[in-house]
Amino acid sequence: MQTEKKRAQEAINNTEISPNANLLLWIAAFVAAICGGLYGYDTGIISGALLLITKDFHLTSGQEEIVTSAILIGAVTGALGVSYFSEKFGRRISVMLVTAIFVIGAVACSYAPDMIFLVIARVFLGLAVGGATQVVPTYISELAPASRRGNLVTLFNVAIGVGIFLANLIGFTMRDAWGWRPMVSIAALPAAFVFICMFFMPKSPRWTAENEGLASAVEQLSRVRTSRKTIKREIHEIHENASNINENERGWKGLKLPFARPALIAALGIAFFTQAGGLEMMIYYTPTFLSDAGFGHSAALLASLGVAVVYLVMTLLGCLLVDKIGRRRLVLIMGPGSVISLIGLGIMFAIHPDKGSAGSWITILFLLLFMMFNSGGIQVVGWLLGAELFPLSMRAAATSVHAAVLWGADLLVTATALTLVQLVTLGGTMWVYAAVNLASVIFVYFYVPETAGASLEDIETALRKGEFKPKPGQSPQIRNYDDEEKGTVLN
Repeated sequence: MQTEKKRAQEAINNTEISPNANLLLWIAAFVAAICGGLYGYDTGIISGALLLITKDFHLTSGQEEIVTSAILIGAVTGALGVSYFSEKFGRRISVMLVTAIFVIGAVACSYAPDMIFLVIARVFLGLAVGGATQVVPTYISELAPASRRGNLVTLFNVAIGVGIFLANLIGFTMRDAWGWRPMVSIAALPAAFVFICMFFMPKSPRWTAENEGLASAVEQLSRVRTSRKTIKREIHEIHENASNINENERGWKGLKLPFARPALIAALGIAFFTQAGGLEMMIYYTPTFLSDAGFGHSAALLASLGVAVVYLVMTLLGCLLVDKIGRRRLVLIMGPGSVISLIGLGIMFAIHPDKGSAGSWITILFLLLFMMFNSGGIQVVGWLLGAELFPLSMRAAATSVHAAVLWGADLLVTATALTLVQLVTLGGTMWVYAAVNLASVIFVYFYVPETAGASLEDIETALRKGEFKPKPGQSPQIRNYDDEEKGTVLN
């Protein structure tokens, strides 16, 4: 162990700090985050394409649900399956695998001769979608310094918003000129771009430290850090946490340990509520819902484009503010707005205002308000928390479960949305989702502490010390343990 530390110290003393370290950090986060754009596009394009696919393949409403939700079945599998690959071969290589599947899946969907082939191709494409949501936030969080981890990881959310926006823009402007097949296949181009770029990106320093040694981790950190002092401190933190790992804490076994349970509850709860609150359902079915409510197809698709614009703007704002405001606070501030908006939306759908009346515009307003509050709140932190709450020894397995719960909840909502509308009406469906959003606010208040500003190692230490929990009546805290002697506490 001393030899390992000595080699790491020698590597720090001899390392050359790149003058472009900060730029490379942002480029690596940006390139990896493009996978979020692919996820947003491949899931969002169905919103505009579904009307055309239904016409081509003569789908029933039940078959529409199957085509829409097929990608989510693959996503659950991909989220769980990429865990082993990520742990064995590293985060960077796993991102490359995911992008290769994106390319093949997008092309396969565009050549589907019938509904069955399309469903199979979308399941395969879902493997990449689920895999991306597991490995990309993990890769970025392990690459980023604590002070910017929220900003950098939530680039993934911003990219999702960009993907959804482009999907809706193309669905609105090009659906007649292109048809649905080119709309689907074009996603292969950015996926191929990411695959090539990842050859030149740094590895995760934390994965490298555990699998290739501290000296190799120093080499990776030197590419994305601006001073030897920063590298030395991070390597010390990584070494201290890694040296305490025993075999019972690795992988899936580690998730069963009592000290990890608070993180597991917080992360999986957030994962469930991120998708079960109805936002993804709105993205998939906005044109369908509005068409059923009396809007014309063009007006419904235009409203869907507005939904995508709001999602993009709010996730961008969330990305900029999440490290300043905090993860927990952001959800508690924005969550009640989601509840009120859905109650209002449900009332408007129940009233069923006439097409073109003031009531129809109020309906659109409530829809956009819901998108604003939900995408600017829980959607910002849903992927982030899963990537930062768990110790390194079990992070790959934990983020797989986290992503699988996200996609499982999404699958549950998407596969039942149209059926739920038939059972309790469109207005009643909005009230069901309002109740889910209210439950999410209550859950965050009682079970999710604030992690903004704390390093990954600080969060792990808090778990081991039993300090990972909100305190009723007080601001929840994760300490910066390296600064404890200075009395510093990060709120």
